Amino acid sequence: MILARYLDPNGQVRLAGADKASPDAFHVMQGDLYGALTRTDEPARIARLLAPVVPTQILCIGLNYRRHAEEVKAKVPSDPVLFVKGVQAAQDPGQPIVLPRHLRSDEVDYECELAVVIGKPCKNVSPAEALDHVLGYTCANDVSARDWQIARGGGQWCRGKFFDTFAPLGPYLVTPDDIPDPQALRIRTELNGETVQDSHTGDMIFDVASLISFLSGSTTLVPGTVILTGTPEGVGMSRVPQRYLRAGDEVTIEIEGIGRLTNPVVEEEV
Repeated sequence: MILARYLDPNGQVRLAGADKASPDAFHVMQGDLYGALTRTDEPARIARLLAPVVPTQILCIGLNYRRHAEEVKAKVPSDPVLFVKGVQAAQDPGQPIVLPRHLRSDEVDYECELAVVIGKPCKNVSPAEALDHVLGYTCANDVSARDWQIARGGGQWCRGKFFDTFAPLGPYLVTPDDIPDPQALRIRTELNGETVQDSHTGDMIFDVASLISFLSGSTTLVPGTVILTGTPEGVGMSRVPQRYLRAGDEVTIEIEGIGRLTNPVVEEEV
């Protein structure tokens, strides 16, 4: 099923669902996203799409595509590389990525990523049972201020990844019955209509099941945990010449079977 979280014309936050066979025929859903959901016969009146979940935490994996590790000349990690984003970094489809100007960055980069949403608590799960805890999948943009991530990050990545609007999510949440194999998806980024990343989730070093198992080790993953699973090659930092985001740009993340997440780019008002 395809799930949408949205504002209706009265400004109310609602959920809607559609079948993969009729992806534009959304109907209002009743119930709890993390419990029982029932689709009604009422057509959804979507005034504006919202991020498909409100994250309870955002866990991110770095250097998880082989060709991306090669392009940044990094050693392939022996264990997943974990960093975090604040929940305030989540951004809705169609809403702006804001370039930091108070704590200024001039090296803000795009990163297309498959995002995994945990639907029920899990701890110490095996890879074999890990996907049973997935509520669904969505597109994510792991926006990254490279100057704060690398030169000014104090040896860790969080400052460069943590800014407001640096985790756009959407447009929809697609349940596992419609994505039986998360390692079989084409993943792309378009910048102002030009393809700048074009890869496949099969290039991941650690697959989705392994990541969930690793992250749940001695750690409870609560419902609403969003896991960003890494980006493929083609990031702006590695291009020649380098290409960082500028006000007026438009970035689209597209993942096969999920859809297209588009966000404009603006400067922070200070």
